[in-house]
Amino acid sequence: MMSYEAYMSQVIQPMRDELTRVGFTELKTVEEVEKALSELKGTALVVVNSVCGCAAGLARPAVAHSLNHAKKPDHLYTVFAGQDKEATAKAREYFEGYAPSSPSFAVMKDGKIMTMIERHQIENNDLGTISKLLTDAYDTYCE
Repeated sequence: MMSYEAYMSQVIQPMRDELTRVGFTELKTVEEVEKALSELKGTALVVVNSVCGCAAGLARPAVAHSLNHAKKPDHLYTVFAGQDKEATAKAREYFEGYAPSSPSFAVMKDGKIMTMIERHQIENNDLGTISKLLTDAYDTYCE
């Protein structure tokens, strides 16, 4: 019989792969989050990945689509809410002024949060609308 952890790992691996396949680096530990975000130079998109269906099912494809834009972040990171709990909690410490939300997208510059696209902006929107929220943020904050 498979353990719950092994089962969940198999179930969510494709959700992780959807982002790593397009260039995201997974931050799975507190140390990885600190190293990536505390020393951040330039811009970064941090995706708080999530299992929850409706919003997350469109969030990942919209992020991938947004990366075809002329301007995009220098760095791409992701944490997985509900899976890498400590890493996600640590990342959220950098999202000052925003309540925990998953899935969500944080646009950062030089270690500071510039804007956050939260779950309520993702759910009930289509891929094009979500992607435009991201590319508008890239146009504003990325070189």
